[in-house]
Amino acid sequence: MTVRIPALTDKLGLSEATVGVILLVWGLGALVTMQSMRGIMSRAGSRTVLRVGGPATALSLLGMACAPNLPSLLVAVAVFGMAFGTVDIAMNAQGSTVEQAYGRPLMNGMHAGWCVGAIAAGGIGSLSIALGLSYTANLSIVALLSLPLAVLIGRTYLPEPPVVRTTAKARRRLPAVVYLLGAIMFFAFMVEGTVADWNGLFMRDELGAPEAIAALGYPIFEAGMLLARLGGDRLRSRFGVRGMMTVSGVATAVTFAIVLTAATPLIAVVAMFFVGLGVATISPMTLSLAGTATDNPGPAIAQAGAMGYAGLLLGPVAIGLISDFTSLRVALGIAVVLGVLIAIAARFLPRQETTTITPVHVEERTPAGLAA
Repeated sequence: MTVRIPALTDKLGLSEATVGVILLVWGLGALVTMQSMRGIMSRAGSRTVLRVGGPATALSLLGMACAPNLPSLLVAVAVFGMAFGTVDIAMNAQGSTVEQAYGRPLMNGMHAGWCVGAIAAGGIGSLSIALGLSYTANLSIVALLSLPLAVLIGRTYLPEPPVVRTTAKARRRLPAVVYLLGAIMFFAFMVEGTVADWNGLFMRDELGAPEAIAALGYPIFEAGMLLARLGGDRLRSRFGVRGMMTVSGVATAVTFAIVLTAATPLIAVVAMFFVGLGVATISPMTLSLAGTATDNPGPAIAQAGAMGYAGLLLGPVAIGLISDFTSLRVALGIAVVLGVLIAIAARFLPRQETTTITPVHVEERTPAGLAA
């Protein structure tokens, strides 16, 4: 959707401030759903939630495509955000289940798939623009192709392994490490959101980069993330989460400091690649570790994920407010501080991980009242 925002503004005659409201509604919808997922994931499991949430996301995208005015668009965007939040938490919980079934770290590789998807979505959007497809036609085609795929892929999901039933009070209580992981993910997602929303403007206004050069910062950042995530699971197996997160936090702080102090736009663009390398593996590892903190990965991942996405939502807003009182360069210095906080927080993680390398036998089972 993001690459077609200009077409959306033309279709409905929206101002930049209204686009900001639309993005806020999307983020709040996702965040509200994520925060409410603990109980749902505990009762239904990721497989069931994904089988509902995947098609719902496609249908809500179709609603966004066909919305004829701003009020209906806001409703469709809120529903899309809620469906997206549901799928995001459930797919990470499913990833944890797959990790345990295979007996080795896999989460970074799965998140590399997200990077590929983001790059592909940008390419498809650009191709649609080149072909002259309207905003409505572009999103409708994507939604109608995604719907049957979501249904078919749903047949491949694994059920969570059986867990020991506990009291309602025990189910509400999560280990302290889950909240620590959520805080680390909050810091990492603030960095990612800051890069996505403010890097281009910083390159253009503070470093004097031409528009085309300024636009390169984010895709180069994503390329760095993709490369790091492709090799992240092997590095985790060798060095462990605690060591990797410490190094990643320091690397994020140092490389972002280079971006902010770069003498030329070219240096800043190159440094963005290394910022991507630094921050890329933090959120996948926090979710993976949260998934092994309890017998059922769903509630712990829901809690950590909701905390993390709050950073993605609030970070860019905080940058905007601070830049109004100081400057954009000073405001973006928050990313350097966040990198340091990640490195410090990582030192409080357990030295010995709750292992995910012991294979868990997952039996095929069907929740009561649902067809397999």
